[in-house]
Amino acid sequence: MKAIITVNAADTVGIIAFISAYLAQHNVNILDISQTIMQNYFVMIMLIDFEKADLPFDQLQKGLKEEGERRNVVIRVQREDIFNAMHRI
Repeated sequence: MKAIITVNAADTVGIIAFISAYLAQHNVNILDISQTIMQNYFVMIMLIDFEKADLPFDQLQKGLKEEGERRNVVIRVQREDIFNAMHRI
């Protein structure tokens, strides 16, 4: 299954690194990534495949949210089908 991760934060060193490391630790594959800096704000969107993850989706979602809160980074994880339904015109 696939999911979308969105990340928002003040630009600081290591945001991509800690999120990528967390995902790798749980056997989650990053399929695509887009990131930019907008006036000192870091914004990133990732498409991930969590089919082989070693934890259920809700725990992955909760774990990333908690890791982000510790670092003042807002991380949201949504299943791809829900993300697409919310953004369909």
